[in-house]
Amino acid sequence: RIDQRFIDQVVAVQEVLLIACAAWFVMRFVHRVQANVIEQAMSDPDALDQTTVDALGKLARLLVVIVTVLVIAQTIGIKIGGLLALGGVGGLAVGLAAKDLLANFFGGLTIYLDRPFTVGEWIRSPDKSIEGTVEYISWRHTRIRAFNKNPIYVPNAVFTTIVVENPSRMSHRRIKELIGLRYDDFAKVRPICDDIRTMLQERDGIDSNQTLIVNFNLFGAASLDLLIYTFTKTAVWTEYHHVKQDVLLRIGAIIEKHGAEIAFPTQTLHLATVPDLLAASTADKPEGRNG
Repeated sequence: RIDQRFIDQVVAVQEVLLIACAAWFVMRFVHRVQANVIEQAMSDPDALDQTTVDALGKLARLLVVIVTVLVIAQTIGIKIGGLLALGGVGGLAVGLAAKDLLANFFGGLTIYLDRPFTVGEWIRSPDKSIEGTVEYISWRHTRIRAFNKNPIYVPNAVFTTIVVENPSRMSHRRIKELIGLRYDDFAKVRPICDDIRTMLQERDGIDSNQTLIVNFNLFGAASLDLLIYTFTKTAVWTEYHHVKQDVLLRIGAIIEKHGAEIAFPTQTLHLATVPDLLAASTADKPEGRNG
């Protein structure tokens, strides 16, 4: 005769296997949904971004694991209340021993919720030597690919204590140049500024609705300095440099058209002959007293 205790154990094992299979199926389903949504997000800019989808997928899988463990514990006769109480005491000890790990976890959670940057964006920090393209965001660290192609692994807790710039979210890019003309071209400064301003207002790549300044700005040590300040319509790095190059070439052509020249640093040397130096030295001596 089969012992009832053995039968109960077999039934419990069957239930545990059934629960594990169900959990595995749910995990695979979540993974498949996540992959499909990410694929859709890559083709549809209005869909959820990859970082958000990845975060939701990880939270869903974590929830499945927790629920599975609790259900299996209940199935094999472990009291969940006592397990939770033990987990509270153990969690405190683990938390004290692994505070850096928890800091990185909550730092990753902050990144997922606040979304200061997402995968594929270019970020940099003035507080740290961090600059590059975000490749991967995990619960513990973020992988950034620097422009020299070196990977940078940054603990997520760092992002809660530093300033992060996200140039990928620029609406425009700025052109700011100080161009010096010769002092001999002082009379040509105003018409040159007027022509440059007109050129920028008519240039397709320049956003004339943004701040646009073309003014004589400074009497420099060796030049009359003109301030050129404007914004491009594009924020794409390569397109910006194409527009900037064209603007600078047109400015050079305008200066050349007016018969002016761009100044370069100069020094003026006053040369004197030896007799002149002796005469100057004699003139500087005080006159002697008589008597």
